Amino acid sequence: MNAPRAIGRRSDMTAVRFLVRHAVVGLLAALVFGGLLIAADVGGLRRLAGADESGWLFLALLFFGLAVTFGSAAMGISVMSLGRERDEV
Repeated sequence: MNAPRAIGRRSDMTAVRFLVRHAVVGLLAALVFGGLLIAADVGGLRRLAGADESGWLFLALLFFGLAVTFGSAAMGISVMSLGRERDEV
């Protein structure tokens, strides 16, 4: 029977740092994409948000959804590409 591994080892922190770094990249991409959607007024999003008193809620939900989607996609892509780096060497 294997002994439980210690939590907080250096490799664990390296993995967490790796995932957080890629999540931040995804969040920045979401902010840029959402900003471009609003700036270009795609589908009248800017006019719709500005015409209603709860437009801030619409924008918050839009950016939250984009952040979750882009952040998780960036993390998933980074994890899935780990094996490729070893194969190419």
